[in-house]
Amino acid sequence: MSAKAPTSALPHKGGRAQTRHVAIDLGASGGRVALGTVQDGRLEVEVLHRFPNGPVQLPVGEGIGLYWDVLGLWREILQGLRLAAAKGPIASVGVDSWGVDFALLDERGYVLEGLRHYRDPRTEKPFEQAFRSLSKNQIYQHTGLQFMPINTLYQLLAVQSRTPDLLSQARHFLMIPDLFHFWLSGRAVCERTDASTTQLFDPHKGNWSGEMLEAFGLPKSIFSPIVEPGTVLGPLRPALAKELGLENTVVIAPGTHDTASAVAAVPAEGGHWAYISSGTWSLVGIETTQPVISEAALSANLTNEAGIHGSTRLLKNVMGLWILQECRHAWGDVEFTHLYAQAEAAAPFTAFIDPDHAHFLAAGLDMPARVQAYCAQTGQNVPQTQGQITRCVLESLALKYRLVLETIEEVSGQTIEVVHVVGGGSLVEVLCQWTADATRREVRAGPVEATLLGNLLVQAEGFGSVARGQSRALVRSMVQPKVYRPQNRHSWESALERFRGLL
Repeated sequence: MSAKAPTSALPHKGGRAQTRHVAIDLGASGGRVALGTVQDGRLEVEVLHRFPNGPVQLPVGEGIGLYWDVLGLWREILQGLRLAAAKGPIASVGVDSWGVDFALLDERGYVLEGLRHYRDPRTEKPFEQAFRSLSKNQIYQHTGLQFMPINTLYQLLAVQSRTPDLLSQARHFLMIPDLFHFWLSGRAVCERTDASTTQLFDPHKGNWSGEMLEAFGLPKSIFSPIVEPGTVLGPLRPALAKELGLENTVVIAPGTHDTASAVAAVPAEGGHWAYISSGTWSLVGIETTQPVISEAALSANLTNEAGIHGSTRLLKNVMGLWILQECRHAWGDVEFTHLYAQAEAAAPFTAFIDPDHAHFLAAGLDMPARVQAYCAQTGQNVPQTQGQITRCVLESLALKYRLVLETIEEVSGQTIEVVHVVGGGSLVEVLCQWTADATRREVRAGPVEATLLGNLLVQAEGFGSVARGQSRALVRSMVQPKVYRPQNRHSWESALERFRGLL
């Protein structure tokens, strides 16, 4: 789908028309607004605005609820768009974010209650009780999605049991990027890649699963139509366009799930490669042409999420750098570079954790103490210093990546020779090297801003300023990944056996 916005396509002396696109990337710990300029088959990116993000605690009933500051995010988005408008005409804007979280809107378009954070503890009981309606096997056959308490399905079941009036008042269900696209354009739709994180999406039909909605008594009428990445949603709302000075700007849905955008910018060629989109979460997987829904995939708790151009991302969510981020907060926000240096100096393989253990999911608790308690409970040496704890976390992540990649190979039948690490984790040199060592595969790190690049390039494809399917080639022309090759094979093999026993 393409748009016609002649005044947003600038003539450029000696070359083809120049187009500017704005990517709004909302992460679990921070957001960015970036300007991407496409000219003569090249993309130049400038980050215009950065801002923090995180959970907000509010009293709810007799407990505490975790929410997102959605109005604060909207304020920062508008500020980023003002900065972009000051640079000149903008062809399009699009939003991506983390998955699973959503908004319910009433008939007037107002948000009901607020936007809950996926780490809110309200999903614990619904996650346990859901399988009374459908078995795990039945749910997996319908959705192909990994079972996690944070999934949208269990959040909606929590709403259904605790505040059913919200569902009766709701007229629209929108994922987080879809909400911002609605506020920007007035069009209430759900983009496919983020919809696929809900455990209510049928990956075979490419639409909401009627069987799932019926089985769990969720109102079908509120689930907005699904659109493909690159869909032009329409112009900015007139009043908003006038206020921002963006009268000729259209809204284009990128791969609105941030992992979909990140994977779209992996600078890979051919087959036999995997990706790790490394940040607060580590998304470890491969691209496939079809969903892989089998007993083996269910047993491994792998997920099938929608990608760009009809692809499927067969992957597993690993807890990622969240554990270390929380440790850092507990230590007074010490510099990460200091922690990595201390980790390298610490003795190797003294203790491990399972990064995906429920012990590490919740926010707001003393994470270093949780790491130490886990090691004590599993009969291991207990790390004491910041360097020892950091090394424990990073080595455990590298070993977990190894097991996940082996599982994906077994389930998919594909051989993985190269691992592309993109996102913030691509800058953590010690983790990249240890990932190469643990997985016995070459690791290629970068780009760090893969999500922004993928967002911008899908918009550019939708607008028509980049040819469909050429985004990865364009990224390869822009980025030279840093290569890490395996070392110390025997030491890591011994550590792997201990890690397997721990799990």
